[in-house]
Amino acid sequence: MPVTPAPRHLPKGSNGARYRTEPAKMDYATVRRAYRRHAPYYDAVFGAFLGRGRRVAIDTINRLSQRRILEVGVGTGVSLPRYRRDLQIVGIDISPEMLAKARRRVEEHGLANVEAIHEMDAENITFADSSFDVVAAMYVASVVPNPPKLLSEMIRVCKPGGDLIVVNHFMAEGGIRAAVERRLAPLSDILGWRPDFGLAAFVDGHKAHVIEHRHTDPFGMFTLVHFRCVK
Repeated sequence: MPVTPAPRHLPKGSNGARYRTEPAKMDYATVRRAYRRHAPYYDAVFGAFLGRGRRVAIDTINRLSQRRILEVGVGTGVSLPRYRRDLQIVGIDISPEMLAKARRRVEEHGLANVEAIHEMDAENITFADSSFDVVAAMYVASVVPNPPKLLSEMIRVCKPGGDLIVVNHFMAEGGIRAAVERRLAPLSDILGWRPDFGLAAFVDGHKAHVIEHRHTDPFGMFTLVHFRCVK
């Protein structure tokens, strides 16, 4: 797959080197266990904490003219009511407990624009190539076992010239926060995500052009990356 060089503002280490490409390991059994634990209180705790990044991502999508959206890692569906009602939304997630809450939310809010909610592996998306105008993944990249495969699948199912929207925690460039994130890496199984996951390792080698990259609240801990699919 050809490489489109990333902009110079993508994070690098203090000595100019990219972050290590082998962050803490994850597997789907770990992810399922984590979200089985989180499902009962996810909206009350994580929904509020991560809400700002979701709002920024969906506001970005709502400003686009594209119509058919895939949300990878839709979880409990907390984001679904925020989409424009003229958009067709498909959501996928690997956690049946989270998806049960998403389906209830669709019914309770009367979200007729939500086309389908599927249990599906984000690294092996079963939709055909170029099926969606926009593919979004909010707080997913540091959870899946193979993040570059996630991005490859997002690119594959996105139409040429379409948009990819990613919101995630990426490891800090340096300083105290980066040191803390490295210390937390061995706890990935308990946390259900990788604290030491870097943006450069996620982006490198993919045929997508970064057109926007900015930090979001709380405390600038998360990053929104807007890609243009140029396959």
